[in-house]
Amino acid sequence: MRGVRGTSGRAVPALIAAAAILTAMTNPADARRRGHHHGGGGGYNPPFAAMVVDVKSGRILHAVNEDALRHPASITKVMTLYLLFEQLERGRMSLDTPLEISANAARQAPSKLGLRPGATITVEEAIKALVTKSANDVACAIGENIAGSEGAFAEMMTRKAHALGMTRTHYANASGLPDSDQITTARDLTILARAIQDRFPRYYRYFQTRSFAFRGRVIGNHNHLLGRVEGVDGIKTGYTRDSGFNLMTSARINDRHIVAVVLGGKSVASRDAIMTRLVEANLPKAYAGARTTAPVVEVAERPRPAVVAEKPVATRTLVAAADGEDESIETTASTGRPGQPLDLNPSRQTATPSGGRWRSGSGLPANAQAYAATPDTSFPAPGGKYGSRLPSTEPGEVRAPAPPARTEAPAPKPVSVTPWVIQLGAMDDEAKAKSMLAEARQRSGGMLAKAAPFTERVTHGGTTLYRARFSGFSEAESAQDACRALKRNGFTCFATRS
Repeated sequence: MRGVRGTSGRAVPALIAAAAILTAMTNPADARRRGHHHGGGGGYNPPFAAMVVDVKSGRILHAVNEDALRHPASITKVMTLYLLFEQLERGRMSLDTPLEISANAARQAPSKLGLRPGATITVEEAIKALVTKSANDVACAIGENIAGSEGAFAEMMTRKAHALGMTRTHYANASGLPDSDQITTARDLTILARAIQDRFPRYYRYFQTRSFAFRGRVIGNHNHLLGRVEGVDGIKTGYTRDSGFNLMTSARINDRHIVAVVLGGKSVASRDAIMTRLVEANLPKAYAGARTTAPVVEVAERPRPAVVAEKPVATRTLVAAADGEDESIETTASTGRPGQPLDLNPSRQTATPSGGRWRSGSGLPANAQAYAATPDTSFPAPGGKYGSRLPSTEPGEVRAPAPPARTEAPAPKPVSVTPWVIQLGAMDDEAKAKSMLAEARQRSGGMLAKAAPFTERVTHGGTTLYRARFSGFSEAESAQDACRALKRNGFTCFATRS
């Protein structure tokens, strides 16, 4: 293969370290020439993650921060194309189907084709525009033409991701343009890289397009590894300031096949160098025999747990919530550093009222409804009133023993939200958001000693997320200083008005 020859597997960490040193020396103009104004010069340090998977065996060949939440940037468009390919496969669209460009699509930020409202582009042109130029106006138009609006399309994308097993991924738009709720992981993206090839081998070939002619212009592919690194056959690049320089790659040679993801490169050059070394070090180690793992296919959503009690019980507000929209002082919001992998199975949540109903796994006995029917010293009845007696029993009925009494926990003090707050991330589990806050405070070196952690519940595209935030900053400068301290300790964050 091309690149560095004679590299053993043991030398890979050293090579990656060398690439990191090279990154620090990279001229920031490398990004500016491509329209990426990340600022900060040599201090630019986006959160890094990487993963390499052997497609035939499913074995993980390399992993760094593979479950850490990251922004996908334009790698988002792989899922956008997945859903478009689905329309082609089902006969709902053809390669010649015209897609109309709305005013909303036309005003998307670059990179884009610059199409005007009312213009049309064929499905095949749209595919090539996403694969090569990563056109945001075209990505938005695809979503609108399929789902009616980009928001509805983002919901479709998220549902599809979860059906594929990408449990920590949430989409907010079709392009990957900055959005604090657009999150994924390196592990999830390796699932998508395999799924789109397994499901659509006929259309996957478009990711090999190096350039295409569009109305008098020749548009080149942003993926510089195509044709330069032996075996690489796709698939997608991405960049935002908070994500860093991202790359999803597929490579195969001599019956060996891997997919690899690099997130958070400091420049195009360093990202490409890291990916090149990962491909060259791991592709020779991949399994060359017959495939031993099943193709990545969609699975049914996890069933919801049964509701134990039919009547609502009293609940309390556990945390203070700030109202209003984010006004980020940076280009885009960051989602932060995770604690443990998210668990989307509500049955594992304990003692948590949901919508006023106790769900299974809460620790309550099966006859909890009977206890709620009459006031009791242990369980709250509707309205939150407590009594002193158990429900009566009919002759011959065996009455269940009274559950042990429990002490009412003191209600947490409301958090006073200051003019400025910092946000670490948006998790789909409140416990994980609190864990992230606790770890951040512990590792901040005293910078957050007087800050007040709180979570904020938000619903985006039908998905509920919990923002992990710190209050306690009266000015933007103090919030930024705290955020910088967190970043030095491996977290991502952003400062925002409350």
